[in-house]
Amino acid sequence: MNPRLDQLHPYPFQKLRELFAGVTPNAELAPINLSIGEPKHATPQFIKDALVAGLDGLAHYPITQGSEALRQAIAAWAQRRYGVALNPATEILPVNGSREALFAFAQAAVDSTRHGRRTVVSPNPFYQIYEGAALLAGARPFFLNTLPENGFRMDWSRVPEDLWESISLVYVCSPGNPTGKVMALDEWQTLFALSERHGFVIAADECYSEIHFHEGEPPLGALTAAQQLGRGIANLVVFNSLSKRSNVPGLRSGMVAGDAAVIQKFLLYRTYHGSAMNPAVQAASIAAWNDEAHVAENRRQYAEKFAAVMPALKDVLQFDAPEAAFYLWAKVPGGGDTAFARGLYEKQHVTVLPGSYLARDAAGSNPGKGFIRIALVDSLPACVEAARRIAAYVGDAG
Repeated sequence: MNPRLDQLHPYPFQKLRELFAGVTPNAELAPINLSIGEPKHATPQFIKDALVAGLDGLAHYPITQGSEALRQAIAAWAQRRYGVALNPATEILPVNGSREALFAFAQAAVDSTRHGRRTVVSPNPFYQIYEGAALLAGARPFFLNTLPENGFRMDWSRVPEDLWESISLVYVCSPGNPTGKVMALDEWQTLFALSERHGFVIAADECYSEIHFHEGEPPLGALTAAQQLGRGIANLVVFNSLSKRSNVPGLRSGMVAGDAAVIQKFLLYRTYHGSAMNPAVQAASIAAWNDEAHVAENRRQYAEKFAAVMPALKDVLQFDAPEAAFYLWAKVPGGGDTAFARGLYEKQHVTVLPGSYLARDAAGSNPGKGFIRIALVDSLPACVEAARRIAAYVGDAG
């Protein structure tokens, strides 16, 4: 077996199960799980109908590039969303969810033949797929801590100058998981300039981009930033997904868009990888990308939950309102994130994720330590009840 597999860390939810081993939660309270970022809003009926209507497609092998109709639907959405005209034939690929694509991309983007070009940068805390992708591609992860004093943003000046020439790939996540921060135009400008100078590829994970709180004011995306800066999309690839946007995490449908030269190589890799999208899923995806009304309703529900939950927690946890996404990244009293999560589960039957499970020790610290990630994915009543229980737990502990 590949010895690099031994370098992989346990997934955060495996560590959470181990943390809760032997704990008997309060049986008088119904469980509320806010640990995993799995959307629980109802899947729109028209997407289900399109999936069923596309079942005849199961009689045919799909092509890796996806149907022309799907790529055109994604291109039309990108034009509406980012204000950028993409070529459906060369600058767009449908993928089986952003998770598999983010992992697979490193396998294609890291030049394993060059010993000096094997570093992959990611934010810290981060989505663990970035690290696993780097390790299994034979690269060394470099974790760039996002800290409270920097507004939880990636400070590129903290990357050692002599490291840049070894970097083949930089992962960024905006809106950020778990912080909900959105990269500003000046941050993109700095990163683009570094990419142009050193030749690395940027993988922009934007799977939370459609969960924001001011209708008509979506968070800045990488493609829009590139256009505003007049630099084109060279060495830039953007990943997005229908999972959060359209409440279809089980559909496993997303898209990759960007530099045609990079997309061409990634398509070649995927042709061998065997990752063509199910034809029925393609039909449902076309319907989802073509509709915005259900996405606006989705945003409304999340905004309602944040408006109800944040006031209930403001006196017991320290946090900033997220700029986008559906997470509350909160500092816990006393600084013990694992003890807090374990105690909350035991006393109040509420599950949250310790922040240290989403980060690695880097530059002398674990930047997730002392924080918890609360995913407001359940119903409004459940989220309000969870907030009440968290407040009660902190009050009892204090």
